[in-house]
Amino acid sequence: MTQQAVKLIECPRDAMQGWHRQIPAAQKIEYLNTLLRAGFDTIDFGSFVSPRAIPQMADTREVLEALDLSQTQSKLLAIVANLRGAEEAVAVSSDRIAYLGFPFSISETFQLRNTNKTIAESLDEVQAIQELCIKNDMQLVVYISMGFGNTYGDPYSAEVALQWVDKLAEMDIQIISLADTVGVADPEIINYLFSKLIPAYPEVEFGAHFHSAPHNWEEKISAAFAQGCRRFDSTIKGIGGCPMAKDELVGNIATENLLHFFREQQILPKIDADALLAAQLLASKVFV
Repeated sequence: MTQQAVKLIECPRDAMQGWHRQIPAAQKIEYLNTLLRAGFDTIDFGSFVSPRAIPQMADTREVLEALDLSQTQSKLLAIVANLRGAEEAVAVSSDRIAYLGFPFSISETFQLRNTNKTIAESLDEVQAIQELCIKNDMQLVVYISMGFGNTYGDPYSAEVALQWVDKLAEMDIQIISLADTVGVADPEIINYLFSKLIPAYPEVEFGAHFHSAPHNWEEKISAAFAQGCRRFDSTIKGIGGCPMAKDELVGNIATENLLHFFREQQILPKIDADALLAAQLLASKVFV
């Protein structure tokens, strides 16, 4: 097997945020510190959003302060839904957080539900957050939410997705992740979007945040990988996903499956097997 530049983004925040019970901060800290030892490129660890909207993330600041970054090369990513959240993240610890992630939906309905703003208003937020990140040596990751279609009947085509990416690229957003929010992506549209985007914007790092059912995760990963995508989001045991999918079988790609896929491709991500096993065992206690 060969070492290759594949970036694995572990997303415990995505797993935790909709969990049916409040997870104590101490458990979150233990779990995240274990993940930090595993060697993932990035840990999507928490979010600076309204505690009324997502109570599970109300302790993000407390959790952040307790994370041990002394023996890890993993970088931290925090999700924000507006400029206020981004300013809070910067004020709390811009030196510990490398990335801010913003969910930019190309479904008008979902953007209003998710951030209480229109797409046009959200584009203004992206610009303001981008300027804040530049000033504070952070990097903005924009997620194209509903990037492969939506369940609301809002206008969608691959060309719509391409047009919005073009606007973001013009704003010098250098990391853009296409998000299969409700698990509707199929290999044909995945192939099409990545085959168009990756050659057209060589300065942009494109990622994939897929949600899937157990039977079709591999075809999604395979399609993106075949077109040159090398940045993938996942969660241990596939926990989490978008409740908008309205299908209990649709969730995040399981990190275990992703690692299996790369082994089959003769790619060996730099993941510490012992730390990964410890995180898997701990996940069984955290997510109960």
